[in-house]
Amino acid sequence: MQNKFKGTGVAIITPFKNGEIDFNAMTRVIEHVISGGVEFIVALGSTGETATLDEKESRLVLDHVITTVNQRVPVVAGNFAGNNTKDLCRYIKSFDFTGIDAVLSSSPAYVKPSQEGIFQHYTALAEACPRPIILYNVPGRTRSNMEWETTVRLAESNPAFIGIKEASGDLIQATRIIKNRPKGFFVTSGDDEVALPMVACGGEGVISVIANAFPGSFSSMIRAALNEDYIEARKLNFQTYDLHKWLYIEGNPVGIKSAMEILGFCTNEVRLPLAKMSAHNYSLLEKAVHAAVQAHLE
Repeated sequence: MQNKFKGTGVAIITPFKNGEIDFNAMTRVIEHVISGGVEFIVALGSTGETATLDEKESRLVLDHVITTVNQRVPVVAGNFAGNNTKDLCRYIKSFDFTGIDAVLSSSPAYVKPSQEGIFQHYTALAEACPRPIILYNVPGRTRSNMEWETTVRLAESNPAFIGIKEASGDLIQATRIIKNRPKGFFVTSGDDEVALPMVACGGEGVISVIANAFPGSFSSMIRAALNEDYIEARKLNFQTYDLHKWLYIEGNPVGIKSAMEILGFCTNEVRLPLAKMSAHNYSLLEKAVHAAVQAHLE
């Protein structure tokens, strides 16, 4: 089992200020999540608004994360996805992977490939990539589901595939992966709301959005669940549970960026085509954030 990715990973935001990346705010967020106890950091995921960053900005963000983290926790790079397999492999072959422990790669979006197409896409990536690959199934974004049989087939086909971020929200599918996976292949939740039940089913943790804001309580909840202390895990899970609705009501990372602004880490600025959270929902989110802070103090 890849123990370095067991527990809580945080899909870190990319703070903006006046249209530009706010590296000072990014440093504050990194220090916040590490001091809060997360086990690893994922940079340049969808929560990091990678789709709105150009190639130079993406490299600057990744380098800043690697330098600031300074090997205190593992770093996963999440900008290895695309619906053109040939171009993605070319990009991978020219990439400097220094300081990167693994890559996170989502199944191709928009083109809706068959399961065989998904398998062959990832097989090509494994041949090109010098780092371990964490598969990422997120049908809510890609509009196609990677079936559990395909995940297990990939896991058995190549040791380069070390785990999956399973974000289908389907606990039946996740449980079938967990039951049938080969030894050493980890399964981590891609949905904060089902992270606890997925660990209870035998998963290894979560790659989290809410851990940007509440790394302490959320990572403690996952560790409690991994230790099979479900009474403590449920208590910690309930501290932040009401936040989930407001974090996603206008999409991710719109909600989490507003939460981070409320907590004083950065602005809630996002890049088009995303738009800032509406004033009405912001006020409701603010109440939920303050309630979660109070629950944590109690």
